[in-house]
Amino acid sequence: MTDEEKTMHVVHGRVKWFDPGKGFGFIVADEGGADILLHANVLRNYGQNSVADGAGISVNVQMTQRGVQAVEVLSIEPPQGATFPLGDEDAPASLEEIAALPMEPARVKWFDKAKGFGFANVFGRPEDVFIHIEVLRISGFADLQAGEAICLRIVEGKRGRMAMQVLSWEAATRHPG
Repeated sequence: MTDEEKTMHVVHGRVKWFDPGKGFGFIVADEGGADILLHANVLRNYGQNSVADGAGISVNVQMTQRGVQAVEVLSIEPPQGATFPLGDEDAPASLEEIAALPMEPARVKWFDKAKGFGFANVFGRPEDVFIHIEVLRISGFADLQAGEAICLRIVEGKRGRMAMQVLSWEAATRHPG
């Protein structure tokens, strides 16, 4: 492999698709060109097991003998046009209001993508926190695994505590506050 092939550079784009079961997916760069391979291990190093189709993503890429591959995820943003499902008139309505909520460390109790929801437990609190699939998707995730460490921004809803945003544990520790 030549030194040119080993050179990394930053690419901004959108997730074309990602399949956690297959362990990979592809990114389409904003500037066009060939699709960029996103391997599950690279995503896990960022602290996520999945990423939503259409999510904005910035990655360091490297040319390999098999084509362009992401070697490091730098940031993930929710898919364009995503809006937070309110369902509760007292819930925060804007991204700024949601970002102002405290991050609470939690562990996924269970999540069923087919049912469209799941629950997590916040450390030191007995009640479950409801996580809707749309909240997961607009947070940039496609799925959650039981036992996965995450951070949540939570509101008190009519039926109890519900997540308004999901962050990977690692991403939350990189961007405190």
